[in-house]
Amino acid sequence: MRRTVKYIFHILLMVYGLNVYGSKVDTVSTYSPSMGKSIKAVVITPDSYAADKKYPVVYLLHGYSGNYADWIKRSPSIKQYADQYDVIMVCPDGNYSSWYLDSPMKPESKYETYIAKELVSWVDQNYSTLADRSGRAITGLSMGGHGALSLAIKHQDVYSIAGSMSGGVDIRPFPDNWEISQLLGSIEDFPDRWKSHSVVELAQSHAMDSLEIIMTCGSEDFFFGVNNDLHQILLEKKVPHTYISAPGGHAWDFWVYSIGLEMDFIHEKFQEKY
Repeated sequence: MRRTVKYIFHILLMVYGLNVYGSKVDTVSTYSPSMGKSIKAVVITPDSYAADKKYPVVYLLHGYSGNYADWIKRSPSIKQYADQYDVIMVCPDGNYSSWYLDSPMKPESKYETYIAKELVSWVDQNYSTLADRSGRAITGLSMGGHGALSLAIKHQDVYSIAGSMSGGVDIRPFPDNWEISQLLGSIEDFPDRWKSHSVVELAQSHAMDSLEIIMTCGSEDFFFGVNNDLHQILLEKKVPHTYISAPGGHAWDFWVYSIGLEMDFIHEKFQEKY
């Protein structure tokens, strides 16, 4: 009930254009040494932001065909979450179809290195952050849900909380979609690559006890089956996690709803740490 009321409140704020929060939204230019280029990101700092205070950071990834501005344009409530939960929120650009991995086929596409190492370092150098894993969470939608979980599993020294909204957590059932074969090669030629880059396989090959995990997926989503598979794997491994399924498809109305649930979860976990 509390989350439902909170969700309705935020929807009313968006519908009527009310702004009762004072968070600051900046578009910044970061640099990726591994790719040799500048990459934009949206950074939201809470109204309380001060250089003499340290803040946890939530990294929020966009989906396939999106960009760094998707979340702030399609779900402006994230500005309110920055204030409400006293966190910095970072929405990086993951390119049109990077899948947030370091591509063996396209050496110029190193978005795992960028997000998990270069961007985190840049944010810690330029903002007043809690600069260790206990102060970092990462989540995202669709391609970004895959990215958030895979990066968190592989870089548990960087993140302590991981989320996914409608995540493409197993890419193998979709060998002809979303330009993944351009990054990994064909699934027929490189089946091990596709396996090693699927979250459901990473979850089986890595210990995950140090991560706090939340997943949401709509029951009409084409990724619903693979999310259920991941949920079952985590249950079998006895990995604590929260999995929320609700009516909905692969669409922004579900993600606007989901980010509220996930920010509640992230805030609660941050509170337990500090």
